[in-house]
Amino acid sequence: MLKKLTSTRLNAFVSAHLAVLILRVGAAALIMTHGYPKMMSIMEGNLSFGDPLGLGPEVSLILVAFAEFVCAAFVMIGLGTRYALVPLLINMSVIVFVAHADDPFGRKELGIFFMISFVVLFLTGPGRYSLDRLVFGR
Repeated sequence: MLKKLTSTRLNAFVSAHLAVLILRVGAAALIMTHGYPKMMSIMEGNLSFGDPLGLGPEVSLILVAFAEFVCAAFVMIGLGTRYALVPLLINMSVIVFVAHADDPFGRKELGIFFMISFVVLFLTGPGRYSLDRLVFGR
């Protein structure tokens, strides 16, 4: 058991595909908790939101809700995963480098952590346990 815990092989302790699944579902579920209220706000007609890029508050809210809820749902189920990660990475970049640019590190760290998670998922792909694998094969 100690040998498995100290091994540097990717599949020594657990399948790398299982690890990617846990990261994919976990990160998507967590970001969806931020996107769901924004989707509900849109459905209720409340379109007030920040405007960090000068696109207008309505457009900004729609883009953020799309990334944090719709794209996150695609990441969660592993369908079009790398495509869905692009809006999420753009969203996190705007949050970290524009919206919270002047804030202390503590206000940025959640966005940075999501960004790191999404970069890892973009680089690894959705893994074996995804709809991408079922639909598109390898």
